[in-house]
Amino acid sequence: MWEKTKPVKRNRGYRAFANECAACDEDRGNMQPYVEKFLLAFIPLFVAIDPIGLVAIFLGLGGHADAKRRQHEGTLGLITSLAVSIGFIFLGKIIFRALGITVSDFQVAGGLILLGIAVRELLDLGGRDRYAGEAFGVVPLGMPLIAGPALLTALLILVDTVGIMFTLVALLVNLLLVGFGFRYANHFTRWMGQQGMRGVSKLISLLLAAIAVSLIRRGWQTP
Repeated sequence: MWEKTKPVKRNRGYRAFANECAACDEDRGNMQPYVEKFLLAFIPLFVAIDPIGLVAIFLGLGGHADAKRRQHEGTLGLITSLAVSIGFIFLGKIIFRALGITVSDFQVAGGLILLGIAVRELLDLGGRDRYAGEAFGVVPLGMPLIAGPALLTALLILVDTVGIMFTLVALLVNLLLVGFGFRYANHFTRWMGQQGMRGVSKLISLLLAAIAVSLIRRGWQTP
């Protein structure tokens, strides 16, 4: 009698285990679209903001200020960029309609500006200390260095492609990374060295130039 019931118990245990595995696979399958949408929003914003390059610029801007003052200006820059970005997400299209501007127009204009910024950074046209001074948090750090044309253009496009929720989450995560970089800017400089940070910044500038060309192409092709 025991030998007859044993296979039944093993079969039930196997079926239960199989059902649990299937449920786990289903949960992973349900989570995958959310992760993909987050990455689709996070990566363009990361490239547009360029947190690593901003650390080097932040150190250059705050070169004549003490550490406490520099961190205060960094916080002002983050608050300014967040306010400008959120305002642009909700009011950007309204402003466009009022001015008779289309998203394609903004893509072309933003792409041209981005291309100019990327070329300037790649060719070192103008020193990084051109904004040097104590009061730099709102302008130019908050805008246009953090909330510049690259970020605003990317936000406007991502709201239509992945949705406002994923766009906002990706924006907040990127700004947290920027804040982390500002907080430990001196440590990053000692760890990577000036040459290492300059090399990474050049690579990101090259990616920014590619994004600018893509924006111009898509804006030109879209009626």
